[in-house]
Amino acid sequence: MKNQILKKIYRAVVYLRLSDEDGDNRESDSISNQRILIHSFLKSHPEIQVVKECVDDGYTGTNFNRPGFQEMLRMLEEGEADCIIVKDYCAIIGLNQKDLENQGILA
Repeated sequence: MKNQILKKIYRAVVYLRLSDEDGDNRESDSISNQRILIHSFLKSHPEIQVVKECVDDGYTGTNFNRPGFQEMLRMLEEGEADCIIVKDYCAIIGLNQKDLENQGILA
């Protein structure tokens, strides 16, 4: 019998956000560009299975009352997803890393 290493499969929510306040960065930070970068990353990580894509287009990161953000949190809390994939953590919320750790979003 061959030695088999079982790889953990991570169920991920892809989260995309773009604020109207991003102004001249709109092209490089666009929702479609974020999606392309994330899916390019995912091609080399078969252990990550995308279960949902949540998008908040036109929402500031300092507002927690975003539909995509709330759906993402619900999925994590209910065990439907294990992790979040974002272009950078600023897409989640406009807080620093310590604030994200205190929210239980980053470990």
